[in-house]
Amino acid sequence: MAHDPDDPNAPLSLDSVRRVARLSRLALTDEQLEAYRPQLAAILGHMGRLASLDLADVEPLTHPLETTNRLDEDVPRPGLATDALMAIAPDAEPPFIKVPKVLGGGGGGA
Repeated sequence: MAHDPDDPNAPLSLDSVRRVARLSRLALTDEQLEAYRPQLAAILGHMGRLASLDLADVEPLTHPLETTNRLDEDVPRPGLATDALMAIAPDAEPPFIKVPKVLGGGGGGA
């Protein structure tokens, strides 16, 4: 029996949970599917309640809290001393730090 999205009290079928798992690329056992069935039904029920709200006069939010970007002056400052930097670098050839190659080279890079 398929789940009727218009009826929040309709039971969620195991096939519906299996389909959601497949779409989510989750390999779940029948026991896991059965365990997740009431959880997914609860989520769908909650979404149904949210969908029924009248939000005509509610302004959309980009963030739930008021935020302000902090922009500091772009002022040069002294960097870390070379000796200190060499001491914490995972791989170094003073005065340079060795890093993995990320551009060019073999295998499909730019």
